[in-house]
Amino acid sequence: MDIPSKPPHLTSCNQFDRVPEEDLACILTSMGNFHSFCITWARRLCPGCASEDDNKANDLTVHMEMGAVTEQGRQPSSTGSKGDGNGNSRSQPRQGTDLNGTQVTVEIHHEDTSPQLIKRLSLGKGSQRLRGHDNKGFQKTEAPRPPGAKDLHAYPWDKSSLKSMPVDLQQLEKLDAYALKVNVTNSVEELVKALLKQARTDLEKVRAIWMWICHHIEYDVVGYHNKSQVSSKPRDVLQMGKSICEGYAELFEHMCSLAGIQCKKLSGHAKGHGYKTGQTFTGDSDHAWNAVYLEGRWHLLDSTWGSGSVDDSFTKFTYRYNEFYFLTHPALFINNHFPDNSNWQLLKPTLTLKEFENNMLHNSNFYTLGLLAAHPETPIIRTVNGKASVSVDCRSGTLFMFKLKGTDEHGLMTLKRHGMELDIYPQKTGRQKLEIFAKPSKAEASDDVYKCVLEYVVECESVDKVMRFPKDLHQPVGPSWFSERQGFLRPSHSEPVLHTNDGRCSLTFTLGKDISVLTSLHTDGSSSLAEDMGRRHVLQIHRRNQIELKVHLPHAGNFVLKIYSKKKSDPGNYDYIFNYLIRCLNTEVKWPAFPQSYSKWLQDYEIVEPLSGLLPANRNVQFKLKMHGIAKVLVQAENTYPLTQNKGCWEGTCNTSGCREVFVMVHENANHSFYSHVLKYEVETQ
Repeated sequence: MDIPSKPPHLTSCNQFDRVPEEDLACILTSMGNFHSFCITWARRLCPGCASEDDNKANDLTVHMEMGAVTEQGRQPSSTGSKGDGNGNSRSQPRQGTDLNGTQVTVEIHHEDTSPQLIKRLSLGKGSQRLRGHDNKGFQKTEAPRPPGAKDLHAYPWDKSSLKSMPVDLQQLEKLDAYALKVNVTNSVEELVKALLKQARTDLEKVRAIWMWICHHIEYDVVGYHNKSQVSSKPRDVLQMGKSICEGYAELFEHMCSLAGIQCKKLSGHAKGHGYKTGQTFTGDSDHAWNAVYLEGRWHLLDSTWGSGSVDDSFTKFTYRYNEFYFLTHPALFINNHFPDNSNWQLLKPTLTLKEFENNMLHNSNFYTLGLLAAHPETPIIRTVNGKASVSVDCRSGTLFMFKLKGTDEHGLMTLKRHGMELDIYPQKTGRQKLEIFAKPSKAEASDDVYKCVLEYVVECESVDKVMRFPKDLHQPVGPSWFSERQGFLRPSHSEPVLHTNDGRCSLTFTLGKDISVLTSLHTDGSSSLAEDMGRRHVLQIHRRNQIELKVHLPHAGNFVLKIYSKKKSDPGNYDYIFNYLIRCLNTEVKWPAFPQSYSKWLQDYEIVEPLSGLLPANRNVQFKLKMHGIAKVLVQAENTYPLTQNKGCWEGTCNTSGCREVFVMVHENANHSFYSHVLKYEVETQ
């Protein structure tokens, strides 16, 4: 209110002592019956003036000098505000106040005049007023101050925390549960009172309000298409139980104000629903969110995005709480929120709108899954000689997948201990969408789903026809921390692609677990391999905890070597672990399959020779097999040929004349009369 000049009819009294601070607090909070208050204090302060005739007290003016007084735990609030031209408010002194000294003047009038309390408080930073209470019992909140240097965070993100202040979510669980159960919708004031019953600190007050709004106000998908018919007034939002972003932000701001928390609604552009990679932003703001003042700094949050999401057709809202948008670190918030007033980025340096448009969009999934950075950092990438590359950095083991135009056939993705690398080879020119998905390696059942974390637009000018991959190639390709976790340690080939000129290659691993291994070879086209033949082109050789995989390709081309495993004690099926891409350009290559093995051929047996499963006709063929625990070994062709044991190997010769197949049989126990088949060879036709 305006401060009037001193009325001429008042007289002064100089017969009083300095008023104690506790007495002043009583003065400022005892304004109910002003006249009786004046008489009481006139008697107390100036006995000479307050005689038995109380009328003398009506002409008493009391001047008191004192230091700044605030109630414990409360900060002084500004006495007025004025716009600074940027959508902010700044404190303004009331007319007639003295900023140089801290002074309180109490003027006491006759009963028929209007009593007035003039306060002159100088607290060192401009005129402020003591926080009082409104007529509904709520604290009066300071007008939001503009952000200053202490509010700013360094850009780019320092990878320290997802939030702009320390928040112990476990300690807030009880408060969160309480806030969700509060069921008050008759008035905003009553709702805030109910929520604050379990909130002590300013952070807890903001948290309770945040949790309630995110779980009780749904996005108005109908109102979004007819915004002129939607009210954003807090009481209307509460009663309707739904609104658009403007209503979320205004309700949050109002509830914080009632709770005594400085809060400001911010407007700007957002990369939300409908955003297209690389698009520009023009015209009016399209989104609203909030800033709250906690522990001496401004912090950002978005209760609209914290509450849930809408479907692609923008016809259905689904509650899906998102913790990420509560007190988000400003260097992360700027990924998809660009305020009209750049000061509210809370960043140093601030970003321009052009930089915001050109920057890669990292949505909340990107950061909540522990991802740190992506390269390239621009949303549009161009191929070079038909190839484009993307990489992602993360803190711990994360599983990834990708889709280029809806398929993962045209790329090679490898998992790294702290991220992933992806090379893509589009098979059509033009603009194509590339999506990167991720999920935790140890996800709970409810979270065992890949979530989109990045979107690029790939511009392809030329196609590399050579880099076409078999349909059986599974992403990611090559060994990784995941295959190590399954027991495949120290791979001889750490890269995902094996190149061979003669059609043969060999890989070795150390097995860190007691597992059985299954392998198979796959290719596309008319020369595709039947399942049994795919397995016979890979030979396993076990030496203690080492395993060697020998691969003989049936012809030139691109092949997929798939590797499966299971616990030896597990009677169930094998689980897929990882795969390699094997490439051979030599059209002269034509290797036969390895011999067929039977169940009696144990994992630690080894074929030294012959490795080819196709034997020449009418020839003497040398056999050398490493087998243990065997009493006798026979090779059965047209005739039967026994093998003799020599230094751990069974050796001998077999003639292939007159037969189409050759079998290796073992006699496991000298006391038994029957033999078991362990290997089968075929003989070339003449």
